[in-house]
Amino acid sequence: MDISGKKISVIGAVRSGIGAARLAKKLGAIPFVSDSSSKEKLHDSIEIFKTEGIAYECGGHSESVFDCDFIITSPGVPTDSDILKKAAAKKIKVVSEVEFASWFCKGKIISITGTNGKTTTTALMNHLLNSSGLKCYAAGNIGKAFSEIVPDVKEKEFVALETSSFQLDFTNAFKPAFSMILNITPDHLDRYHNNFGEYINSKMNVLKNQDKNDYFIYNADDSNIKPFIKNEKVSLLAFSLKSKLPAGAFYKEGKIFFSLNGAEEEICSGGDLFIKGDHNIANALPVVAVAKLIGVPNQKIKNALSSFKGVEHRIEFVRELDGVEYYNDSKATNVDSVIVALKSFSKPVYLILGGKDKGNNYDDIRNLVQEHVKKIYAIGVSAQKVYDYFHSMVATEKKDSLEAAIAAARIEAKAGSVLLLSPACASFDMFDNYEHRGEVFKQTVNDLL
Repeated sequence: MDISGKKISVIGAVRSGIGAARLAKKLGAIPFVSDSSSKEKLHDSIEIFKTEGIAYECGGHSESVFDCDFIITSPGVPTDSDILKKAAAKKIKVVSEVEFASWFCKGKIISITGTNGKTTTTALMNHLLNSSGLKCYAAGNIGKAFSEIVPDVKEKEFVALETSSFQLDFTNAFKPAFSMILNITPDHLDRYHNNFGEYINSKMNVLKNQDKNDYFIYNADDSNIKPFIKNEKVSLLAFSLKSKLPAGAFYKEGKIFFSLNGAEEEICSGGDLFIKGDHNIANALPVVAVAKLIGVPNQKIKNALSSFKGVEHRIEFVRELDGVEYYNDSKATNVDSVIVALKSFSKPVYLILGGKDKGNNYDDIRNLVQEHVKKIYAIGVSAQKVYDYFHSMVATEKKDSLEAAIAAARIEAKAGSVLLLSPACASFDMFDNYEHRGEVFKQTVNDLL
């Protein structure tokens, strides 16, 4: 696609917006970036735009946004925001940053979505292919924006692309060679008007343009997924922790298998994975399926699974101090992630919970909290909601900051217990993103005496 000379407005001036603007300019277009945040908050972005000669505005959206051929929207911009509503009323085409970048990607896209496990699975996919002698880039919700790496991707190379529902909104022609949906549970309901079906449909955008030459791999154990599969042309495979499958990857009697066209083969033992737990085996199964479809030998798959050490901010051990273990699970931005985290510990847990609530229903962790948690430290804008729900069943205390919660736990947590940051909420009320929250947690914990 030739976009040289096109006027393109980019909504959002952080990672995705910067990547999209840079790619547009590299391809000869005329980008204009608009963000409602202040100059102070966007200082680093503004320095980039000034250096690279990219026009921008901040502190609000002017009518200049609509003087364009089309708009690229960043994932952090709600689909029902005023600026996007105005664009629709003016019949201006709006595409997501992932959609825009995909127009120019020469390699094969492996799109990885789901409510939980996306980052681990994307990192594992990237690790497996690169360690097997193939070239793969990790991008999207992990690492760099898709637009940033697209110019470097060559034919016969791969992109492991972590794609959130926000990134799949406003996709029109996005067509990955491989796509997978790991699981779907209620999340981001604040953005999707408390409509779970709307959230699922956003996820399912990943396969709407795929055809018989493309593969869609879904979780056969998740009853929320199959009723929403509407593309009859795509090549369907599944993965399962519970059932033997005629086409896909499954786990049986402690071993991982792959089957296709009536042929079934053992790949490795579940114990070969360095990262432990059923949730990590579930994350590995679709990766195995894609690797087999690409033609990676079984021994290389096994070697990659055994050498992958996991990802930062996901049940990440930070340190032990006076017999208390400190874990950073900042990536846990919904209730289901907290379920996985709490099930990972047999020791008593002091839990830091709260942030920007996304419509959480804490009924799902009620029993686990009563069984495993000694005390909850409630933080962020949802601190009162957390306190109101849990204080009658477990000791719960509101804290003004993450640092204050850690300081309190340093005094109160006993040897043989765990302090766990697993907030079940987004971070944007107090931090730039979940990575920033996790880094603050780790720095504060490492500074403890």
